Amino acid sequence: MIRIIDTYAEINALFDNGMFQLGRWKSYINAIYSGSANLFLSDMNEYFADGSYTYEKDFLPVINSVYQNPKLEELHQSFQKAVDGINRKVRECSGKELDVDIVLYLGLCNGAGWVTKINGRDAVLLGVEKIIELNWCGLDSMYGLIYHELGHVYQMQYGVLQRESSDSRRNFVWQLFTEGIAMYFEQMLIGNFDYYHQDTDGWKDWCDDHFQQIKCDFHQDLETMTRQNQRYFGDWCRYHGRGDVGYYLGTEFVHDLLKSHELSAMIRYEMDEVYEWYLAFVGAEKSLE
Repeated sequence: MIRIIDTYAEINALFDNGMFQLGRWKSYINAIYSGSANLFLSDMNEYFADGSYTYEKDFLPVINSVYQNPKLEELHQSFQKAVDGINRKVRECSGKELDVDIVLYLGLCNGAGWVTKINGRDAVLLGVEKIIELNWCGLDSMYGLIYHELGHVYQMQYGVLQRESSDSRRNFVWQLFTEGIAMYFEQMLIGNFDYYHQDTDGWKDWCDDHFQQIKCDFHQDLETMTRQNQRYFGDWCRYHGRGDVGYYLGTEFVHDLLKSHELSAMIRYEMDEVYEWYLAFVGAEKSLE
């Protein structure tokens, strides 16, 4: 069963005169999941390793902006409406039950949505600081965000979500695939297979018009793609001025696969199988070099 954990009422107490207090936050997050603060701190510290980001310049201003922000109330109302009846919605649309927590919390810029396992429990973590920064506070955006993360949970609980290879190309293609699965699940719950919560200012029309170029560029980029230089996944990345283009490409990939594969089978396939399908999708030579 999906369990809702709403910490909205505790968030403003994590600030002192508008300044975020990390010590208070550690107590707050550990009260939700015992001993979990290091998970969030470690994720944040990964971004400091190469010197491109700093806590004071890049993270603290985003977190501080939450304090007494009127968007927080809008976000909270959207969250309450979006999770109302969520168990029934998932069951009706997917035919499956999901056993997971959905947690509305203040994070350390770990992401607007993050699926992980904490103390043996699957969790969808919704970081209010990133949701406000991205202006995803409205109901439509909240539906998209929650449904997308539940798509990852679906793959995790009924298939395999995490696979790794020593070949970085396969790892990024696997990310493309899993984000496509999550987007498809999101579209299924929304009831519209053309739906993208990212679609503002002509985003989807632009992606449709540049579909072949996106496929070609993603494939060419694979040879040198790293977490730091990739331009397809994450709100901080831009592909020709557009964000989240990898989510669009991944969804098109999954829709293409669904012409000849069942979703329930796809989410259990091995990485090499997905990589072969990807090569066919982009029109590249089939090879497991």
